[in-house]
Amino acid sequence: MSEQEKPKRSERVLAVKGMNDVLPQDAWRWEWLEERVRHLMHRYAFENIRTPIVEPTALFIRGLGEVTDIVEKEMYSFEDRLNGEALTLRPENTAGVVRAVVEHSLTYSGGKRMYYMGPMFRHERPQRGRYRQFHQIGAEAFGFAGPELDAELILMAHALWKELGLVGIELQLNSLGQPQERLQHRSALIAHFESHMDVLDDEAKKRLYKNPLRLLDSKNPAMQSVMESAPRLIDYLSAASLAHFERVQDILSSNGVDFTVNPRLVRGMDYYNLTVFEFVTNRLGAQGTICAGGRYDYLTEQVGGKPTPAVGWALGMERVLELMKEDGVPTPRLGPDVFAIVTDAAYFGEAVRCIETLRKKGLKALLNASADGDPASMKSQLKKADASGARFALILGQEEFASGEITVKALRDGEGAQTRHALADAAQWAVTLLEKEPEHV
Repeated sequence: MSEQEKPKRSERVLAVKGMNDVLPQDAWRWEWLEERVRHLMHRYAFENIRTPIVEPTALFIRGLGEVTDIVEKEMYSFEDRLNGEALTLRPENTAGVVRAVVEHSLTYSGGKRMYYMGPMFRHERPQRGRYRQFHQIGAEAFGFAGPELDAELILMAHALWKELGLVGIELQLNSLGQPQERLQHRSALIAHFESHMDVLDDEAKKRLYKNPLRLLDSKNPAMQSVMESAPRLIDYLSAASLAHFERVQDILSSNGVDFTVNPRLVRGMDYYNLTVFEFVTNRLGAQGTICAGGRYDYLTEQVGGKPTPAVGWALGMERVLELMKEDGVPTPRLGPDVFAIVTDAAYFGEAVRCIETLRKKGLKALLNASADGDPASMKSQLKKADASGARFALILGQEEFASGEITVKALRDGEGAQTRHALADAAQWAVTLLEKEPEHV
């Protein structure tokens, strides 16, 4: 084939900015975190729900609020080419879970506790722990109006930090009261900001009459003194709202959970009422919130359902993993238990039969398959076995094959120790390998 006839190499196609591959050398940490979360959710009797990553755009406009950063600036929205339907990649999953609850009448027979894991999408500037495709774990409870569920959700997140070995995470609480109480506060806020129009930036002026509560989210340093002197929502709460908030605090205190009441905590979505909370850290730069949530008793009505009290939270997986790395949290290496080394292609049949038996007994086994049909040198294969993170190397060479045995070489604890076992008895000696504890890194 001439040089002219050879196909030209195509230009490389790269991932979308802010949407990252999770490679095998990192994915095992994600799997470990997900497994810990599943165990925690099951202990709290939460069931798994999986919703589509594409939802009707109207769901988020109704649920999150039209005058929010997410809806105005960050959503990936598009028109379906076949039917013209307005669709959006989910920027969060509470609204999607609520849609599923309403569509499938999930609370028909009583309250429901559910959790989810998966990717979300927001078009914002990528930075440490925050990307355009990011992953959340969330917990949502429907049909329970009492403050004990607010506290239980917070206790569950607090228990996760303990289980993961994370420290220095601060819990902040506030109450947004009920809609009628926020209306009174809204009028007071507008009057306050109208008297300081010369200080407000263009974004604040745009939001002033649509959603003045969002102004309290502003990070503009020039507006901070005006924010600090603004009327506090807590001063407009009814006796019932205050009692709900105090009960949440009492339950947390009685369970040894420290917290700070932050009257400026408003959250970024419009659907919240009563309790809102954030778990924050100062060890991840500007993106200090790692888990946040609250009560949203009116969201089901906004998406066409019957009135249903609800409360929930979501955490950012990337941020939690970053914090685990910062704190040096040890996690079990999820490499193979055994790495099978074969010195002659003629022995592959016996080796495969042996490791299939080990796999049936619950061991994770990797066979060092050859690239060209001929096994590499013993030294090369042992290097691969060590690099794989395997705890044991299984060696099937000429001597072992002749005697119907296999050599088990320890690569971690008791490194270098070797034992011989009969190939035919793999189901029996597999148990001794299962009893060994995996290495933590």
